[in-house]
Amino acid sequence: MFQFIDSRKGFLGDLLTTVTDIGRNLDAVIKQQEKPLLEQCTALLSKQGEATGLAQAQQALRHYAQLSREEKCTFFYHLLENFGVDKAALDVAIADWQTNKTESSARTLHFACEPMSQNLLRRLNQAPNGTLALVNMRADLIGLIPKNPALKALDNDFSHLFGSWFNRGFLKLELMDWSTPAEVLEKVIAYEAVHEITSWEDLRQRAAAPDRRLYGYFHPALGTEPLIFVEVALTDHIPGAISPILAKQREHLPPEEATTAVFYSISNCQKGLKGISFGNFLIKQVVESLRHEFPNLETFITLSPVPGFRRWAKQQLEKPDAVTTAQQVELIKELESAPDREALWKLTKDNKALKHLAATYLLSARSPRGGATDPVSRFHLGNGARLEDIHLHGDTSENGMNNAWGFMVNYQYQIKSIEKNHEAYINNDEIIASPKVMSLLKTR
Repeated sequence: MFQFIDSRKGFLGDLLTTVTDIGRNLDAVIKQQEKPLLEQCTALLSKQGEATGLAQAQQALRHYAQLSREEKCTFFYHLLENFGVDKAALDVAIADWQTNKTESSARTLHFACEPMSQNLLRRLNQAPNGTLALVNMRADLIGLIPKNPALKALDNDFSHLFGSWFNRGFLKLELMDWSTPAEVLEKVIAYEAVHEITSWEDLRQRAAAPDRRLYGYFHPALGTEPLIFVEVALTDHIPGAISPILAKQREHLPPEEATTAVFYSISNCQKGLKGISFGNFLIKQVVESLRHEFPNLETFITLSPVPGFRRWAKQQLEKPDAVTTAQQVELIKELESAPDREALWKLTKDNKALKHLAATYLLSARSPRGGATDPVSRFHLGNGARLEDIHLHGDTSENGMNNAWGFMVNYQYQIKSIEKNHEAYINNDEIIASPKVMSLLKTR
């Protein structure tokens, strides 16, 4: 049951608001309000009282929120150039380490290497709702990096701090249902990234039905903002298509009769937390929660999209991987030249050659940085799951056909094998798959 306590309310929230209001009335803060944002940030790093610092942090975040995209880019470059490492202090620390090589001098050197921008982010985080504001700030920064790669260094400051602020110990798993506050459920609708939720009735089917579960991670500093959520179907079989799971008219299975828990949608909610891992903890904790609630559950499995498949396949037309055959390249040409959706549907139905191509992509293709090429595959394999099965026409929606010509896959989480599979993938780049899937490579 969802038990959300708004961190903005209650004694602590009132106290922070009072302190901030007092600080805002101080002359030092009033004088800062009209100054450029960079000067406000410089002032924030100076020694000052707590009330003044809280108010200045809040004022700086408000100022930032009013900037245009171009102004935000300029601001980030200013942070990069003006809030870097204190080189003089670093030189002293290096000299001390070279002379003494003690634990104390090593720690002094470590802290001297920290750029001032990290301390600035800590100060900004003191403002009420400062954590969410910084998460949104990093989302802006991530959006600018492709055309401004130098800003990646500044992004490292955010990811370093967020790795600590959002570690597993601070996260709270919540079971969301129809009694969950509407403002939270509205965000579930907005953030759903795999299978669109089209209405409140659609959400009711996923959150309120007896054979459905919806779990999410929350962080006390982000209030009602979810970090990530997973949708689960309780069934008596392993599904090969998404439409029966999402069907509005279906027979509900008494949950105590379920033998299989199907993770059919996982959505990350905060762009500013990209690269901060939550999903691996989430799935494992949800598995434990479901096992406790329903002892009859035997199988924990996903029904997953394959978002990178068609993009990879089209790349084979220009520069084939060593893993693809000439016949597979011809198949891709045929699929890409289909004149309309109906023709494509017919080409992909029961197409064994397409299934073999899918197996090649999932088992043999590799990302330039190592590991599986498909992002969803990397996620589940990295968590210790096993590639269990491949289903043609698992998702014949427009999105499913556009991304993967309609096929979906199952990744199975076998409790006794998770750690072994994880180590095989991470340490040896080995993709663990069922004999059924492995046989597709031998017969292609």
